[in-house]
Amino acid sequence: MDLFELDYELPSALIAQTPAPARDASRLLVVDRARGGFEDHGFAELPDLLRPGDCLVVNNSRVIPARILARDAGGYQVELLFFEAIDPGRWRALTRPGRRSRGGAELAVGEARLRIVGADADGPRVVERLDGSIEDLLRERGVPPLPPYIERFAAPTAEDLERYQTVYARPPGSVAAPTAGLHFTPALLDAIRRRGVEVHELTLHVGPGTFRPIKAARVEDHVLPPERVAIARSVADAVVRARDEHRRVIAVGTTTARALESAVGPDGRVRALDGAAGIYITPGYAFRAVDALLTNFHLPRSSLLVMIAAFAGRELILKAYGHAVRAGYRFYSYGDATLIL
Repeated sequence: MDLFELDYELPSALIAQTPAPARDASRLLVVDRARGGFEDHGFAELPDLLRPGDCLVVNNSRVIPARILARDAGGYQVELLFFEAIDPGRWRALTRPGRRSRGGAELAVGEARLRIVGADADGPRVVERLDGSIEDLLRERGVPPLPPYIERFAAPTAEDLERYQTVYARPPGSVAAPTAGLHFTPALLDAIRRRGVEVHELTLHVGPGTFRPIKAARVEDHVLPPERVAIARSVADAVVRARDEHRRVIAVGTTTARALESAVGPDGRVRALDGAAGIYITPGYAFRAVDALLTNFHLPRSSLLVMIAAFAGRELILKAYGHAVRAGYRFYSYGDATLIL
Protein backbone atom coordinates (compact mmCIF):
# COMPACT_ATOMS: atom_id res chain seq x y z
CA MET A 1 0.00 0.00 0.00
CA ASP A 2 1.26 3.46 -0.88
CA LEU A 3 1.52 5.76 2.11
CA PHE A 4 -0.56 8.52 0.49
CA GLU A 5 -3.54 6.14 0.52
CA LEU A 6 -3.76 6.67 4.28
CA ASP A 7 -4.33 10.42 4.14
CA TYR A 8 -7.47 12.15 5.35
CA GLU A 9 -8.44 15.74 6.02
CA LEU A 10 -8.80 16.78 9.65
CA PRO A 11 -9.59 20.32 10.82
CA SER A 12 -7.18 21.27 13.58
CA ALA A 13 -10.14 22.24 15.78
CA LEU A 14 -11.01 18.52 16.07
CA ILE A 15 -7.67 17.58 17.64
CA ALA A 16 -8.58 17.16 21.30
CA GLN A 17 -6.48 19.41 23.53
CA THR A 18 -8.06 18.30 26.79
CA PRO A 19 -9.76 15.11 27.96
CA ALA A 20 -13.54 14.82 28.13
CA PRO A 21 -15.11 16.12 31.39
CA ALA A 22 -15.37 12.51 32.57
CA ARG A 23 -13.45 9.53 31.22
CA ASP A 24 -16.53 7.72 29.93
CA ALA A 25 -18.18 10.92 28.61
CA SER A 26 -16.38 10.54 25.28
CA ARG A 27 -18.17 9.46 22.14
CA LEU A 28 -17.88 6.02 20.54
CA LEU A 29 -18.15 5.29 16.83
CA VAL A 30 -19.08 1.64 16.28
CA VAL A 31 -17.78 0.30 12.97
CA ASP A 32 -19.40 -2.90 11.69
CA ARG A 33 -17.08 -4.68 9.27
CA ALA A 34 -19.67 -7.27 8.25
CA ARG A 35 -22.18 -4.75 6.93
CA GLY A 36 -19.73 -1.99 6.10
CA GLY A 37 -21.48 0.64 8.22
CA PHE A 38 -21.14 2.56 11.46
CA GLU A 39 -23.25 4.01 14.27
CA ASP A 40 -22.81 6.83 16.77
CA HIS A 41 -22.81 5.96 20.46
CA GLY A 42 -21.45 7.19 23.78
CA PHE A 43 -18.59 5.35 25.45
CA ALA A 44 -20.74 4.81 28.54
CA GLU A 45 -22.93 2.54 26.37
CA LEU A 46 -20.07 0.08 25.89
CA PRO A 47 -21.40 -2.58 28.31
CA ASP A 48 -24.60 -2.81 26.26
CA LEU A 49 -22.58 -3.19 23.05
CA LEU A 50 -20.67 -6.18 24.39
CA ARG A 51 -21.91 -9.76 24.66
CA PRO A 52 -21.83 -12.08 27.66
CA GLY A 53 -18.79 -14.27 27.18
CA ASP A 54 -16.71 -11.66 25.36
CA CYS A 55 -13.05 -11.62 26.36
CA LEU A 56 -11.82 -8.04 26.79
CA VAL A 57 -8.04 -7.58 27.02
CA VAL A 58 -6.44 -4.32 28.19
CA ASN A 59 -2.87 -3.00 28.38
CA ASN A 60 -2.01 -2.11 31.97
CA SER A 61 1.33 -0.36 31.28
CA ARG A 62 1.90 2.85 33.24
CA VAL A 63 3.24 5.96 31.51
CA ILE A 64 6.50 7.16 33.01
CA PRO A 65 7.37 10.88 33.38
CA ALA A 66 9.78 10.43 30.48
CA ARG A 67 10.24 14.02 29.25
CA ILE A 68 13.06 16.09 30.71
CA LEU A 69 14.01 19.68 29.84
CA ALA A 70 17.75 20.26 30.20
CA ARG A 71 20.23 23.04 29.40
CA ASP A 72 23.49 22.70 27.50
CA ALA A 73 26.77 24.47 28.31
CA GLY A 74 25.57 27.56 26.44
CA GLY A 75 22.31 27.73 28.36
CA TYR A 76 20.17 26.53 25.44
CA GLN A 77 17.26 24.19 26.09
CA VAL A 78 17.51 20.53 25.10
CA GLU A 79 14.49 18.23 25.36
CA LEU A 80 15.05 14.57 26.21
CA LEU A 81 12.55 11.73 26.00
CA PHE A 82 13.92 8.76 27.94
CA PHE A 83 12.53 5.43 26.79
CA GLU A 84 14.81 2.51 27.68
CA ALA A 85 17.12 1.75 30.59
CA ILE A 86 20.55 0.26 29.86
CA ASP A 87 21.57 0.35 33.51
CA PRO A 88 20.57 2.66 36.41
CA GLY A 89 22.80 5.50 35.25
CA ARG A 90 22.36 5.16 31.48
CA TRP A 91 19.23 5.25 29.34
CA ARG A 92 18.44 5.64 25.68
CA ALA A 93 16.64 8.85 24.85
CA LEU A 94 15.37 10.87 21.93
CA THR A 95 16.73 14.40 21.98
CA ARG A 96 16.08 17.67 20.24
CA PRO A 97 17.63 19.67 18.85
CA GLY A 98 20.08 16.96 17.84
CA ARG A 99 22.89 19.43 17.17
CA ARG A 100 23.02 20.24 20.90
CA SER A 101 23.19 16.61 22.01
CA ARG A 102 26.12 15.17 20.11
CA GLY A 103 28.45 12.65 21.75
CA GLY A 104 30.35 14.19 24.65
CA ALA A 105 27.91 17.05 25.22
CA GLU A 106 27.09 17.76 28.86
CA LEU A 107 23.65 18.88 30.00
CA ALA A 108 22.22 20.18 33.25
CA VAL A 109 18.82 19.57 34.80
CA GLY A 110 18.85 21.76 37.86
CA GLU A 111 21.73 20.36 39.92
CA ALA A 112 21.76 17.04 38.04
CA ARG A 113 24.43 16.49 35.38
CA LEU A 114 24.04 14.44 32.21
CA ARG A 115 26.43 13.50 29.41
CA ILE A 116 25.71 12.19 25.93
CA VAL A 117 27.93 9.11 25.64
CA GLY A 118 26.77 7.74 22.31
CA ALA A 119 24.22 7.79 19.54
CA ASP A 120 22.44 4.81 18.00
CA ALA A 121 22.44 4.50 14.24
CA ASP A 122 18.74 5.38 14.01
CA GLY A 123 18.96 8.54 16.08
CA PRO A 124 18.44 7.89 19.80
CA ARG A 125 21.20 8.94 22.18
CA VAL A 126 22.71 7.08 25.10
CA VAL A 127 22.51 9.48 28.04
CA GLU A 128 24.49 9.00 31.25
CA ARG A 129 23.73 10.68 34.55
CA LEU A 130 26.96 11.66 36.29
CA ASP A 131 25.56 12.02 39.80
CA GLY A 132 22.83 9.46 40.33
CA SER A 133 20.25 7.33 38.56
CA ILE A 134 18.07 8.29 35.60
CA GLU A 135 15.04 6.81 37.34
CA ASP A 136 15.48 9.22 40.24
CA LEU A 137 15.84 12.10 37.79
CA LEU A 138 12.60 11.18 36.05
CA ARG A 139 10.76 10.89 39.35
CA GLU A 140 12.05 14.27 40.54
CA ARG A 141 12.05 16.33 37.32
CA GLY A 142 10.22 14.38 34.62
CA VAL A 143 6.84 15.33 33.15
CA PRO A 144 4.24 13.20 31.31
CA PRO A 145 5.22 12.78 27.64
CA LEU A 146 2.18 14.35 26.02
CA PRO A 147 2.21 14.16 22.22
CA PRO A 148 3.25 17.35 20.40
CA TYR A 149 -0.19 17.93 18.84
CA ILE A 150 -1.37 18.82 22.36
CA GLU A 151 -0.25 22.42 22.48
CA ARG A 152 0.88 22.38 26.12
CA PHE A 153 2.89 19.18 25.61
CA ALA A 154 6.02 20.70 27.17
CA ALA A 155 4.11 21.95 30.23
CA PRO A 156 1.50 19.37 31.32
CA THR A 157 -1.09 20.38 33.89
CA ALA A 158 -2.13 18.68 37.10
CA GLU A 159 -5.08 17.22 35.18
CA ASP A 160 -2.70 15.53 32.74
CA LEU A 161 -0.95 13.75 35.60
CA GLU A 162 -4.18 11.85 36.23
CA ARG A 163 -5.91 11.71 32.87
CA TYR A 164 -2.96 10.68 30.68
CA GLN A 165 -2.97 7.37 32.57
CA THR A 166 -5.50 4.54 32.59
CA VAL A 167 -7.29 3.72 35.84
CA TYR A 168 -5.74 0.23 35.77
CA ALA A 169 -2.15 1.32 34.98
CA ARG A 170 0.42 -0.50 37.11
CA PRO A 171 3.85 -1.56 35.78
CA PRO A 172 5.76 1.56 34.65
CA GLY A 173 7.45 1.67 31.28
CA SER A 174 5.46 3.44 28.54
CA VAL A 175 6.44 6.73 26.92
CA ALA A 176 2.95 7.21 25.47
CA ALA A 177 -0.40 6.24 26.93
CA PRO A 178 -2.30 3.25 25.58
CA THR A 179 -5.02 5.77 24.85
CA ALA A 180 -7.94 3.44 24.11
CA GLY A 181 -7.95 2.64 27.81
CA LEU A 182 -8.24 6.24 28.96
CA HIS A 183 -12.04 6.10 28.61
CA PHE A 184 -12.60 3.42 31.25
CA THR A 185 -13.68 4.11 34.81
CA PRO A 186 -13.82 1.57 37.67
CA ALA A 187 -17.62 1.75 37.56
CA LEU A 188 -17.69 1.07 33.82
CA LEU A 189 -15.37 -1.91 34.21
CA ASP A 190 -17.64 -3.26 36.95
CA ALA A 191 -20.64 -2.89 34.63
CA ILE A 192 -18.76 -4.74 31.90
CA ARG A 193 -17.99 -7.62 34.26
CA ARG A 194 -21.63 -7.74 35.41
CA ARG A 195 -22.55 -8.09 31.75
CA GLY A 196 -20.69 -11.40 31.80
CA VAL A 197 -17.60 -10.14 29.98
CA GLU A 198 -14.16 -11.40 31.01
CA VAL A 199 -11.57 -8.65 31.57
CA HIS A 200 -7.90 -9.59 31.34
CA GLU A 201 -4.67 -7.57 31.48
CA LEU A 202 -1.37 -7.78 29.67
CA THR A 203 1.55 -5.37 29.60
CA LEU A 204 3.09 -3.75 26.54
CA HIS A 205 5.36 -0.82 27.24
CA VAL A 206 4.73 1.70 24.47
CA GLY A 207 7.98 2.83 22.89
CA PRO A 208 8.84 5.83 20.71
CA GLY A 209 8.56 3.77 17.53
CA THR A 210 4.78 3.75 17.93
CA PHE A 211 4.56 7.43 17.00
CA ARG A 212 7.59 7.63 14.68
CA PRO A 213 6.42 8.95 11.28
CA ILE A 214 6.45 6.59 8.32
CA LYS A 215 8.93 7.96 5.78
CA ALA A 216 8.86 5.11 3.27
CA ALA A 217 6.66 5.59 0.21
CA ARG A 218 5.17 2.13 0.76
CA VAL A 219 3.89 1.24 4.21
CA GLU A 220 5.39 -2.26 4.03
CA ASP A 221 8.89 -0.77 3.81
CA HIS A 222 8.59 0.94 7.20
CA VAL A 223 10.46 -0.60 10.14
CA LEU A 224 8.49 -0.70 13.41
CA PRO A 225 10.79 -1.33 16.41
CA PRO A 226 9.84 -4.04 18.91
CA GLU A 227 8.27 -3.17 22.26
CA ARG A 228 8.54 -4.93 25.62
CA VAL A 229 5.61 -7.20 26.39
CA ALA A 230 4.48 -9.55 29.13
CA ILE A 231 1.48 -11.86 28.69
CA ALA A 232 0.80 -14.22 31.58
CA ARG A 233 -0.05 -17.83 30.85
CA SER A 234 -3.47 -17.36 32.46
CA VAL A 235 -4.26 -14.54 30.00
CA ALA A 236 -3.00 -16.50 27.01
CA ASP A 237 -5.10 -19.48 28.09
CA ALA A 238 -8.18 -17.27 28.48
CA VAL A 239 -7.76 -15.94 24.93
CA VAL A 240 -7.26 -19.44 23.52
CA ARG A 241 -10.29 -20.70 25.42
CA ALA A 242 -12.47 -17.84 24.15
CA ARG A 243 -11.49 -18.46 20.55
CA ASP A 244 -12.01 -22.22 20.89
CA GLU A 245 -15.51 -21.50 22.22
CA HIS A 246 -16.21 -18.97 19.44
CA ARG A 247 -16.41 -16.05 21.86
CA ARG A 248 -15.03 -12.69 20.78
CA VAL A 249 -11.59 -11.52 21.86
CA ILE A 250 -11.70 -7.71 22.01
CA ALA A 251 -8.37 -5.90 22.19
CA VAL A 252 -8.44 -2.53 23.92
CA GLY A 253 -5.99 -0.56 21.83
CA THR A 254 -3.53 -1.20 19.04
CA THR A 255 -0.87 -1.96 21.65
CA THR A 256 -2.94 -4.83 23.03
CA ALA A 257 -3.62 -6.08 19.50
CA ARG A 258 0.10 -5.99 18.68
CA ALA A 259 0.94 -7.85 21.87
CA LEU A 260 -1.61 -10.61 21.28
CA GLU A 261 -0.76 -11.08 17.61
CA SER A 262 2.97 -11.17 18.48
CA ALA A 263 2.23 -14.01 20.93
CA VAL A 264 0.58 -16.29 18.37
CA GLY A 265 2.62 -19.47 17.97
CA PRO A 266 3.12 -21.72 14.94
CA ASP A 267 -0.06 -23.58 15.88
CA GLY A 268 -2.07 -20.35 15.60
CA ARG A 269 -2.73 -20.13 19.33
CA VAL A 270 -1.72 -17.37 21.75
CA ARG A 271 1.12 -18.30 24.10
CA ALA A 272 2.49 -16.74 27.25
CA LEU A 273 5.15 -14.22 26.29
CA ASP A 274 7.78 -12.32 28.22
CA GLY A 275 9.98 -10.53 25.73
CA ALA A 276 9.31 -8.44 22.64
CA ALA A 277 6.31 -7.67 20.48
CA GLY A 278 7.95 -7.36 17.10
CA ILE A 279 5.14 -7.79 14.62
CA TYR A 280 4.33 -4.98 12.17
CA ILE A 281 0.76 -5.40 10.97
CA THR A 282 0.02 -4.14 7.47
CA PRO A 283 -2.93 -4.65 5.07
CA GLY A 284 -3.15 -8.27 4.02
CA TYR A 285 -2.32 -9.58 7.48
CA ALA A 286 -4.70 -12.27 8.79
CA PHE A 287 -5.49 -11.60 12.45
CA ARG A 288 -5.31 -14.79 14.51
CA ALA A 289 -5.93 -13.60 18.06
CA VAL A 290 -8.15 -10.51 17.87
CA ASP A 291 -11.80 -10.50 16.78
CA ALA A 292 -12.71 -6.89 17.62
CA LEU A 293 -10.74 -3.76 18.38
CA LEU A 294 -11.50 -0.80 20.63
CA THR A 295 -9.24 2.11 19.73
CA ASN A 296 -8.99 5.87 19.35
CA PHE A 297 -8.75 7.79 16.08
CA HIS A 298 -5.23 7.80 14.64
CA LEU A 299 -3.03 10.20 12.72
CA PRO A 300 -2.83 10.00 8.91
CA ARG A 301 0.16 8.07 7.56
CA SER A 302 0.88 6.45 10.94
CA SER A 303 1.73 2.83 11.73
CA LEU A 304 -1.35 2.76 13.97
CA LEU A 305 -3.65 3.71 11.10
CA VAL A 306 -1.88 1.08 9.00
CA MET A 307 -2.94 -1.55 11.57
CA ILE A 308 -6.51 -0.25 11.62
CA ALA A 309 -6.65 -0.40 7.81
CA ALA A 310 -5.37 -3.99 8.00
CA PHE A 311 -8.09 -4.87 10.51
CA ALA A 312 -11.12 -3.19 8.95
CA GLY A 313 -10.11 -2.32 5.39
CA ARG A 314 -8.82 1.02 4.16
CA GLU A 315 -12.03 2.09 2.42
CA LEU A 316 -14.31 1.43 5.40
CA ILE A 317 -11.97 3.12 7.87
CA LEU A 318 -11.52 6.25 5.77
CA LYS A 319 -15.29 6.36 5.25
CA ALA A 320 -15.83 6.08 9.01
CA TYR A 321 -13.20 8.75 9.70
CA GLY A 322 -14.89 11.04 7.19
CA HIS A 323 -18.17 10.59 9.04
CA ALA A 324 -16.42 11.29 12.34
CA VAL A 325 -15.00 14.54 10.98
CA ARG A 326 -18.41 15.69 9.74
CA ALA A 327 -20.03 14.69 13.03
CA GLY A 328 -17.47 16.63 15.08
CA TYR A 329 -15.79 13.75 16.86
CA ARG A 330 -12.64 14.63 18.81
CA PHE A 331 -9.44 13.03 17.54
CA TYR A 332 -6.22 11.49 18.88
CA SER A 333 -4.99 10.81 22.42
CA TYR A 334 -7.60 12.79 24.38
CA GLY A 335 -10.25 12.28 21.74
CA ASP A 336 -13.14 9.89 21.18
CA ALA A 337 -13.04 6.16 20.46
CA THR A 338 -14.04 3.59 17.87
CA LEU A 339 -15.21 0.04 18.39
CA ILE A 340 -14.49 -2.04 15.30
CA LEU A 341 -16.55 -5.23 15.24
